[in-house]
Amino acid sequence: MNKIKIGIIGAGRIGKIHADNLLRIPQVEIIAVSDLFAGPELEAWAASRQIQTVTKDSHELIDNPEIDAIFICSSTDTHVPLIQLAALAGKHIFCEKPISMDITQTEAAIAAVNQAGVKLQIGFNRRFDHNFKRVREVVQGGTIGDPHIVKITSRDPNPPHADYIKVSGGIFMDMMIHDFDMARYVAGSEVEEVYAQGNVLINPVFAEHGDVDTAIVTLRFQNGALGVIDNSRQAVYGYDQRVEVFGSKGSVAVANDHPNTAVISTADAIVSEKPLHFFLERYQAAYMEETQIFIDCLLNNKPVPVSGYDGMQAERIALAAKLSSRLGRPVKVSEALDLLKQTSVSQ
Repeated sequence: MNKIKIGIIGAGRIGKIHADNLLRIPQVEIIAVSDLFAGPELEAWAASRQIQTVTKDSHELIDNPEIDAIFICSSTDTHVPLIQLAALAGKHIFCEKPISMDITQTEAAIAAVNQAGVKLQIGFNRRFDHNFKRVREVVQGGTIGDPHIVKITSRDPNPPHADYIKVSGGIFMDMMIHDFDMARYVAGSEVEEVYAQGNVLINPVFAEHGDVDTAIVTLRFQNGALGVIDNSRQAVYGYDQRVEVFGSKGSVAVANDHPNTAVISTADAIVSEKPLHFFLERYQAAYMEETQIFIDCLLNNKPVPVSGYDGMQAERIALAAKLSSRLGRPVKVSEALDLLKQTSVSQ
């Protein structure tokens, strides 16, 4: 392929971010955008970017023989059928996380991709962050020896709207799933067992939807390392994203990104900037890089860096965490699906 022709399904905030990033890549042409709520506003946005076709019908994109690849940026409940249809049509696929909230459905989507022989990349954009990539490189290079402890902090500046909470899938599947993927990524090992605890400390609306807003999960990795992840839906000082890996020969840690690194020291206080406000600011470059790499994989027929398998493994850990939180005990990732069938805990 000399130029990749793209269709984007879902033109909300994430879909538009991907569109603008794709338009910066010379080897890409966006052919069409679909969104259930497409109207004059979306048509004006598309026209300003020379995107010719705007439609409410995603099938128009999937059935279009001119389109090589589909970006799926629509709601999670649409991901599996869209992946299956796109794969059947021979389209390569970039899909936002999670693939689904049902492991069996995710397996079906991956099976369709494998059968069609197309590429599927999952949108775990944090893998492409400059800080976290460096942690991975240091661990993989053996600089800190064998990993012993992985610590991940992820706290949002503000909780989501109530309408979002009720359909989000819960903190483990919606928010911490990024951290489950990051844990596998930086440790270089699969997670065997999780023990999750959560509580509602910010807003009772989370409890109304069977969710929590504050959670801690401990992990046991196959390579023997231990991990701990903490999540909060509200950090009053800003978007808090930190990782540390401690090993037999040392440690590697990365802190938050800030608008600048100036530290003002006076007799009254030592002051620095708050962290970058939220994920759009913090991971702007990471979104761009994951898009560039996906396009490069299509142009040069290379394997994608974040596969459907990676997406499924993060979902398995998230399910085990949800079960652990509800049951009050550690849960092995390998037992989670069978355990789900034996309990009343909904996935």
